[in-house]
Amino acid sequence: MDMKPKKGVLLVQLGTPDSIDVKDVKRYLNEFLMDPRVMDIPYLNRFLLIRGIITPRRAPETARVYSTIWDPETGSPLMYYSEEQQRLLQEELGDEYHVELAMRYQNPSIESALKKMEGMWLESIRVIPLFPQYASATSGSVIDKVMEIMRNWQYFPEVSFVSNFHDEPDMIDVFVENAHKHDLSHFDHFLFSYHGLPVRQLGKVDPSGELQCPEFGCDSCQKESKAHCYLSHCYGTTRLLVEKLGLKEGDYTVCFQSRLGKTPWIQPYTSDVLERLAKEGKKKLLVFSPAFVADCIETIDEIEVEYADEFKAMGGEEVKLVESLNLNPKWIQLLKKLALGK
Repeated sequence: MDMKPKKGVLLVQLGTPDSIDVKDVKRYLNEFLMDPRVMDIPYLNRFLLIRGIITPRRAPETARVYSTIWDPETGSPLMYYSEEQQRLLQEELGDEYHVELAMRYQNPSIESALKKMEGMWLESIRVIPLFPQYASATSGSVIDKVMEIMRNWQYFPEVSFVSNFHDEPDMIDVFVENAHKHDLSHFDHFLFSYHGLPVRQLGKVDPSGELQCPEFGCDSCQKESKAHCYLSHCYGTTRLLVEKLGLKEGDYTVCFQSRLGKTPWIQPYTSDVLERLAKEGKKKLLVFSPAFVADCIETIDEIEVEYADEFKAMGGEEVKLVESLNLNPKWIQLLKKLALGK
C-alpha cells in the first residue's frame, strides 16, 4: 500500500514562456511586468506602459533570444533545471513528502500547483521561492500570490515560507566549486552581477515610507546583511564568495544587470562596469551571477552573449560565466535542508 504524503513542498521559480512563439512570449512578459511588485507604478500607467509600449517592442526580440537557448524537448533551460530540481528533491525527501513546482508567471502556475496540494489534506506546506536574496519583486511576490490563492481554502495546513538563503554555506560552496572549473589565474577581474531593482523598491520595505536609499545603496548595506534588504543580501553573498575564493579588494566588482526604463536602478550597472574595466585595460573577466539558482536567459544570453559582445567591442577579449547551482548534489541537499526547515 502506497504511503500518502503528509507534508508538501512548493518550489517556485520566476517563470518562462510556454514556447518561443511571439504571442507566448508577449503573454509571459505581460504577466511578469504587470505584477505591481515588479513594476510598482499606478495601474493605469503600468497598463499603458507595459501593454502599449514595452511588451509589443520587446516580445519579438525576446522570442528570438529564447530561440537560441530553447531545447525542442525540454524547453527553456530554466524549465529543464527546475523540473529536475523538483524530481531530485522528491527523491531525497521520500514518500512522506509531495514536491510541487510552480512558476510565478505562466506555467505551471502557483494556482494549479496549490490546487493539487489542497486535495491532499497535507499537514504542512513549505513554500520555497527559488531566489537566494530576498526582494519584494521576487520572493515577496511569490509569498503574496500564495497567500492570495490560499485565502479561500477552508482547511489550512501549517504553512511556512523560506524568505531567503543568501548566506547558506552549501550555496556558496557550489559557486566556488563551479568557479574552480576555470583557471582563476587566467582572469584579470571578477564580476558579481546580480539582478537589478529600481532604487525606490529598496526603501519601500520601511513601513513608515521614510527610508530613502541612494542609487549605490547605503554604506551599511554594503557591509552587513539586513533581513529586509536585497542589496545587503547581494553584498553578503559576495563577501562569502570572495572570502572562499581568496580574492582581494580591487580584484572584483559587485554590479547589477537587467534594468528597465528611465528611473534609477541599483548601481553600478553591469554595462557601466564593463566600460570602466575596458578603459582600465582589463581583458578577461569571470562573471558570477548568484541571484539565480539555475542558468537561464539572464545568464546564458545576457552575460555570455550580450555582455561578452559589449566588452569585446570596447577592447576586451573574454567574458566567461560561472555555472549556476543547476543540478549540483550540494544544491539539492540544501533544498532538502530548506524543505525540512533546518
